[in-house]
Amino acid sequence: MADVLHLVVAERHALTPSVTRFVLRDPAGAALPGYRGGAHVTVTTPAGPRRSYSLVDAGSRAPREYAICVRRDAGGRGGSVSMHDDVHPGDVLEVTWPANNFALKRARRYLFIAGGIGITPIRAMVAELRARGGAQVEVLYLSRSPDETAFLDEFSSDGTLLHHSAARGRLDLWPHLADPDGGDGTDTRVYCCGPTALVEEVLALTAHWRPSRVHVEDFAGVDPLGARPVAFTAVWEPTGARVEVPADRSLLTALRERGVDVDASCESGTCGTCRLRLVAGEAEHRDLVLTGDERERYVMPCVSRCLSGELVLAPATTARP
Repeated sequence: MADVLHLVVAERHALTPSVTRFVLRDPAGAALPGYRGGAHVTVTTPAGPRRSYSLVDAGSRAPREYAICVRRDAGGRGGSVSMHDDVHPGDVLEVTWPANNFALKRARRYLFIAGGIGITPIRAMVAELRARGGAQVEVLYLSRSPDETAFLDEFSSDGTLLHHSAARGRLDLWPHLADPDGGDGTDTRVYCCGPTALVEEVLALTAHWRPSRVHVEDFAGVDPLGARPVAFTAVWEPTGARVEVPADRSLLTALRERGVDVDASCESGTCGTCRLRLVAGEAEHRDLVLTGDERERYVMPCVSRCLSGELVLAPATTARP
């Protein structure tokens, strides 16, 4: 497991009827491990599930607190409901050190597109860029209604394009994405975070962009079985154990059922916690975390499968021979 902290819930308050902000601090008041905008921590909820949440404040080298926002999803797997129903000021939660799969990269212009709770990493990134200066920053924040918009007052007064679909319908994103250089040759990066439909739309509308300039994070994640899952075999290199992965089981589940201890959090291909080293075989990569180069060396067993009949796997921390 990643390095963990035991942090006290110092504050809790509702931002909308379904979104609550939690402030986490060291019980002794010590500084916490640093992070940059786009980072997340993984929280062990009182009910047991471990869930990853973006840090919503601008990063620093030695922050005194972590702030996360959790949207209650009654139809989810229980983590968000536990955070809303079971967590109160004074409680202590197990929290991992920050990790960042959605990091800011250098550019002269940034276009941020946030859908609903997807504003959380983007808020931190925008705050860092504006404090630093020197880059153009444009934000599109899409939500259903003002009542369901976290940080509404803040983003209403800073030049953000706020769009509420209940009153105005779907926003046409093409005018914002048609020209990769903004019409004036400016080096531009797009960062999008939100539900699957929004992420897929942005990816489709930026097909003519350089892939390295488009960065997405999808909170909904990936179906762990895929459209047409087939059975395959995984070999756990440290012991030589052969693990049969049925069509109706994820690789992660099959490994755990055979006693292989694999740390995991989201189990939907979005957080990167369960990364394993790909020793041999051809993986069907279905995650939203690994880069093209990384896919030659790693695999996310929560959602990815096999194209070659057999995969040989090892812990990600094990050095390649």
